[in-house]
Amino acid sequence: MKNRKNIVLSLLLTAVSTIFFSFTTNWGGEGFEVYLNNKLVVQKFGPEMNTVQTLQLADATAEDQLIIKYHHCGRVGKNRVITIKDGQNKILKEFRYNDSNKPVSAMSCGVKDIINLKKGNTTSLKLYYTSTELPAGRLLAAISFGATGNTTP
Repeated sequence: MKNRKNIVLSLLLTAVSTIFFSFTTNWGGEGFEVYLNNKLVVQKFGPEMNTVQTLQLADATAEDQLIIKYHHCGRVGKNRVITIKDGQNKILKEFRYNDSNKPVSAMSCGVKDIINLKKGNTTSLKLYYTSTELPAGRLLAAISFGATGNTTP
């Protein structure tokens, strides 16, 4: 009788475990992070991604690095591109990145490369991300060369 209870309990536990583990969980969520020299300056996930934050580069130097990490709901992003556009949405520069086997892989570009895109009285540029998973692209931040202090328009 005791042996029979153990068998039934084992079968029940196995069945319940199988049911729970048969569902896949989509860990993580869509979002992105922007770092300036390893300091987090912009972070947006979920509905927050619909508001655009200004990234101040007024105090940045040519030696600084901008690092972008994009999260595709736990999936690996393919054909990743960071694009800098002007106020009229004209593409000024594209940074293309090799595919990675990690779901979140850092994309780095020199602030010098962005500063060199600033022409005349240009006070701001736009930072975009595109990939196979996000072909229409996403505006990540407005880049400002004006007064310091992050603001959200």
